Amino acid sequence: MIEKYKLVVGHLSKLKDIHLLAVRLVLAYGFYNPAIMKWQNINSIAEWFGQLGIPLPGLNAYLSASTEMAGVVLLTLGLANRIISIPLIFVMIVAIVTVHLGNGFEAGNNGFEIPLYYILLLLVILIYGAGKLSVDYLIRDRLNKKYSK
Repeated sequence: MIEKYKLVVGHLSKLKDIHLLAVRLVLAYGFYNPAIMKWQNINSIAEWFGQLGIPLPGLNAYLSASTEMAGVVLLTLGLANRIISIPLIFVMIVAIVTVHLGNGFEAGNNGFEIPLYYILLLLVILIYGAGKLSVDYLIRDRLNKKYSK
């Protein structure tokens, strides 16, 4: 029984890089529409941020829109994913605190469920990296080959 378990776990671990790719693509897709919406209505977003009590609402509207759009591109490519995960997590924390927390947990009530899931998925990327199916891996692989000669 233990050997079968080890065999199954060994096979499942081979899926790690496909799973990391899927997580990256789901996150990129999830940030795409909010980023586009912010850029299409950046002045309205700045106004809304001001109503929410977010300091420097204009600057923060541009920062959050830029962070989300950079996240879309970088997560899709698998480039600098650990780095971009940190500001994306921060954006999600601010969204929870300023918009969603007062509505409870459930997504159907505009609660903090979805941003929390994003944070958990971003932590997967922050901890494990982008995986082998990424630009980061290609760069690291080439650098290792170059400097191991």
